[in-house]
Amino acid sequence: MRWFIFALRLNHTMSDAPGLVQFMSTVGEMARGAQAPSVLPVWERHFLNARDPPRVTRTHREYDEVADTKGTIIPLDDMAHQSFFFGPNEVAALRRFVPKHLRQCSNFELLTACLWKCRTIALQPDPTEEMRIICIVNGRNKFNPPLPTGYYGNGFVFPVAVARAKELIEKPLGFALELVKEVKDSVTEEYMRSVADLMVIKGRPHFTVVRSYLVSDVTRAGFGEVDFGWGKAAYGGPAKGGVGAIPGVASFYIPFRNKKGENGIVLPICLPAQAMERFVKELKVMLEEQPINVAKKSKFIVSAL
Repeated sequence: MRWFIFALRLNHTMSDAPGLVQFMSTVGEMARGAQAPSVLPVWERHFLNARDPPRVTRTHREYDEVADTKGTIIPLDDMAHQSFFFGPNEVAALRRFVPKHLRQCSNFELLTACLWKCRTIALQPDPTEEMRIICIVNGRNKFNPPLPTGYYGNGFVFPVAVARAKELIEKPLGFALELVKEVKDSVTEEYMRSVADLMVIKGRPHFTVVRSYLVSDVTRAGFGEVDFGWGKAAYGGPAKGGVGAIPGVASFYIPFRNKKGENGIVLPICLPAQAMERFVKELKVMLEEQPINVAKKSKFIVSAL
């Protein structure tokens, strides 16, 4: 059996993950003999133009101007990379801590809340500092009608949940989970239009990176479905966590099958080495700890790849 790695780099000003998968799928189709793409590319950027006149109608704290008064929260030296697998057992272990009114939360929302809490504990910020979790939300289907099939440009936004470090550390997981759900649910067509208008009014600002962490779910993007003529990939997705201009600011949720044959999500994380040690410890505690009124000791543990 022969293995090969196909890698590419993306200029994110041109395309997002769905657009990238569209391009890769087209290359795969042609490699298998197709004469033309099954999905024709669409360059219709005017669908996302700002309104005339532009008007910001929603709150966009992802573009707050935040002073880094206590120094960067992620030192750029001595960074550690580690990946964590969340299969059915790990997800079930975390769901024991979900309050009744949030039981319908998605795995993405649950893992994001857990990550935000454990990561905050690991970084040991000032308790009064605001911590931010940015959830990438695909806005293609938020429009009526949706963006056209074949549109390969960027169609996502950066909604952010904000909480004091002390709250994230001391309050139950449900606190962070509720904030994550609220910020995801806030993305509507009007939110998307408001972001486009803000880009014009404020001159295309970068999202705030001070005490921010960004997570992107690519479990349904389809990277692993691309076929260049030798079948589907054993792995398809980002090569590592912490990518971007500032290491440690972003992570991806990637579909993965572990050595036991379990389907789940692999999460690459980049943190300062000492913070990584604390993160592993806190995550392990959360997976093994029993919620109130549960007597039987859990055997769930974190799986590090």
